[in-house]
Amino acid sequence: MAGIKHPDGELGEKDYHWGLFLLNAGAISERIPNRKAKEIYELICRHTTISKTELLEQSGMTVSTLTRLLEELTGQGFILESGFGASTGGRRPILYEKNSAYAYVFGLDISRTLSKLVLVDLGMNKLDARSWTMTAEMTPEVLIRLIVKEAHDMMERHGITKSMLLGIGVGAVGPVDRLSGTILEPAYFQANGWRNVEICRLLTEELGIPSMLDNGANTAILAESWHQRTQSFKHLLYIHAGVGLRSSMVSEGKLIYGAVDMEGSVGQMIIQTDGVAHRDASGNYGALESYASLYAIEKAARSALKQGRSTVLSQLVEDPEQLSYTQVLEALKKNDPLVVEIITEAATYFGIGLANLLNILHPEKVILGGPLIAGGELFFQTATQVAIRKTYYYPAYQVVFSKGQLGEEALAMGAAVMVMDQLVRL
Repeated sequence: MAGIKHPDGELGEKDYHWGLFLLNAGAISERIPNRKAKEIYELICRHTTISKTELLEQSGMTVSTLTRLLEELTGQGFILESGFGASTGGRRPILYEKNSAYAYVFGLDISRTLSKLVLVDLGMNKLDARSWTMTAEMTPEVLIRLIVKEAHDMMERHGITKSMLLGIGVGAVGPVDRLSGTILEPAYFQANGWRNVEICRLLTEELGIPSMLDNGANTAILAESWHQRTQSFKHLLYIHAGVGLRSSMVSEGKLIYGAVDMEGSVGQMIIQTDGVAHRDASGNYGALESYASLYAIEKAARSALKQGRSTVLSQLVEDPEQLSYTQVLEALKKNDPLVVEIITEAATYFGIGLANLLNILHPEKVILGGPLIAGGELFFQTATQVAIRKTYYYPAYQVVFSKGQLGEEALAMGAAVMVMDQLVRL
């Protein structure tokens, strides 16, 4: 999981923001103030159940220290005795597990097309969820008002008081400033007002609980890696393919951060030096997302309609300019030849970009999520097959591909994981 590192820089605004970040993270972390207790709690969290003998082997602590810490964590309600393990000749060992009902967390995903709030317990069991479509009327003020009302409604429905909440995590479209909890200048929002939104300050003021912010791609990979925590993969790459292309990476259980608080802008990877202009004036010519994104697919389909190409799409929409990805998916389900051609071409470009990342980063596993991946097998299968063919060290280096197990909830669920992770941070 992502650690905390002080940013470089002179005293001033950065240190003020750093203080805000520590205030929120520290309010969660101090619930388990003892460093060794944090180590034991983290070990228990990695397993469904674990015995004292296994904890001794994995922690390297003395029997007396471990016994004391287990008693403390049990007495405080963080862990539970959950029965007995199999006997190896003597008494059956007591098994310990995390107490999922000790506390609860909100996770919030703020994306371009949809925003979602989830309520989970410490076992990542989803108790409640609510989504909002990001229309032209969904300004920050409107969305925050809806979030706060829904959060209070969820607490009332499930009998949860404020003291039982660890906090709220936010995964948002970047760029963001994690330290100040600010969404900076996200592109392609329909509503106005999404520039320099101090989302953490606003949520903490309204809900009275700690709040934390990160890029949505980062929170998504936190959720997916948590979901697959019992597997042996140490190096994971996540790509969210939708309106844009966003990426993140986990290595040895830690999020990889660069010098700036921006998610991996894989969509700006240049795949054709003399390629088409990006939809954004600041974007690169020949950028990957100009060929493989919701926008690119919609643009290709509209162009084909205007040219009079034979397609089911002409029965689904009268004005080509009104065509959306929803209609494209409808036509794909009917195996419309034109749409199959468009999706295959977009997926091929995506696979080329994916191969470029594989040849540089060499992850063990690649998790693909977002609307393009959820839209059907054609895009996923085409893209991964192209990537495999263009991976330089294949077959000596073979990567595992999978779709995100949490679907479109990954970003919100991962935002909750980000908050829970602070329990074991110093």
